[in-house]
Order: sequence, then C-alpha cells, then structure tokens
Amino acid sequence: MSNLIYIGYDFKVAPLQPGVEILIAELGYGGFESFVETETGVTAYIQKDEWNADILKDIQILDSDEFEITFEYNEIEQVNWNAEWERNFNPIVVDDICAVRAPFHDKFDKEYDIIIEPKMSFGTGHHETTHMMLQHILKNDFKDKSVLDMGCGTGVLAILAEMKGAKPLDAIDIDNWCYLNSLENVERNKCHHITVLEGDASLLKDKTYDIIIANINRNILLQDIPVYATCLNAKGLLFLSGFYKEDIPAIEELCNKVGLKCVDTLEQNNWVALKFEKE
Repeated sequence: MSNLIYIGYDFKVAPLQPGVEILIAELGYGGFESFVETETGVTAYIQKDEWNADILKDIQILDSDEFEITFEYNEIEQVNWNAEWERNFNPIVVDDICAVRAPFHDKFDKEYDIIIEPKMSFGTGHHETTHMMLQHILKNDFKDKSVLDMGCGTGVLAILAEMKGAKPLDAIDIDNWCYLNSLENVERNKCHHITVLEGDASLLKDKTYDIIIANINRNILLQDIPVYATCLNAKGLLFLSGFYKEDIPAIEELCNKVGLKCVDTLEQNNWVALKFEKE
C-alpha cells in the first residue's frame, strides 16, 4: 500500500453542511476511496490507476446552485491513512443507545458499542445514509433473522445486526478495501455469525434471507432490487438507502413491481432510508 500513488483533491465548500456530506457521498460512489474533512471542506483521495480527467463529471453537487465548490488536485505518495483518521474521525452516538467509535476512542456506556477502523472504506455512521440505516436496525426485530448487508463498506450495519441477535449474516462488497476492512471490523467486534464476501449481486444465486440491507447508490439499487426481492423470504424486510428524496418514486415503483411495499421512511438532509416488506 505504501507504494501506491494517489491523486488528492482539496475541495473548498460553502456552505460546509450539508455540502461536505453530500460531496463525500457522491465522491464515494464515484470511486474516491478516502476522505479527510477540513475547516474549509474536504480532501478526497483516489488511486492514480483509477483516476481519469472526467472523474468528476457525474458529481451532481458540483453543478448545484445551492453550493459554491472549488477544488485543486495533485499527486500524492504514501498517505498515512491511520494518522489521517485518528486526526479526523470523531465518535457518534445513534438514538442514545448505539455508539460507533474508532479503537483509539474511549468506550461508551451504551447498549451497543461498535468499534470501526474505517481506513479507506465507506460507512462510519457519520453520513446520513449510514446513520439512518443504523436507526432502522435499532428499531426493528433482528433476533434469529438471516440477514444480508449488501455493499457493506466497513461492515458496521452487519455488526449491529448481529449485536441485535441476527444470524446467520452475509456481508458483501465489490470493493477489495471494503471486503478486507469488513473482515477486520467483524473480528474486532467479536462477531461470530457474519460471513464477509467480495463480489456483487451475482453471489446471491440460491441464497435467501429474512432481511436485506442495501446502502448503495441509486443506479445499482435499480439494477439489483429484483434480485433482492427474489432472495427475500415471505414477509421479509428490505432496507434501502444511498439516494435522495427525489429518487423515491423510481425506487418505489420498481419495488412495487416485484412485490415490495414501502412501510417506513426516514429522511435527513434530503437523503432517505426506506423500509419495504415483501407482500
């Protein structure tokens, strides 16, 4: 890893919030691997081998009239990711009962205490989509339920699901960093029922679950929702996030076509997390 060359983008964002959070989410879905929030915005990193001159063309917030965003970029070698995270990763508490923290933070006196070393993966609980998915898990029954965490990132959602009694669980991500990071975090939180897999929805053939969690982007969800519906047991639950409020009609229309009914919606800063039940 120390020999990898990265391109670092220094973004200045006004207003900072929710601009920085939206920008990080869109850059994450666009291939950027790590983010460090700054006083004026965020610095984002992508491997030089994965970079191209049009890397920002699908980042919608850059075209938004609501935010003023400028950036510079340059080549960087040997980024010390652990030092960056230690400086910038603050613990969070969800609904006063679930803490998500790094190994170097003090333990919280909460019912669920999750330790995440995010490294270059997406999903520390700080972004609205992860935060709302944690909320969904906290308020639903997971005891003895078979669960899939699709696009698992750090594995934080699968880890909380196991802490709430789910078993067995699969955590799947197409990104190798996320796969390796989830393996580490599963072990770090002493989880015994989570199988971490590297790949996409093609891994789901012949698999069935009581609950599926998918915090991915809109286009991947629209592609894979029919697969999720096939994998869900009768009366199974599907939790979806990673998209905006204006994307709900397209998501809901497809879900309805495959026998899934929306029964709950959470919203934060125009991001949404939906709960569907298999009819």
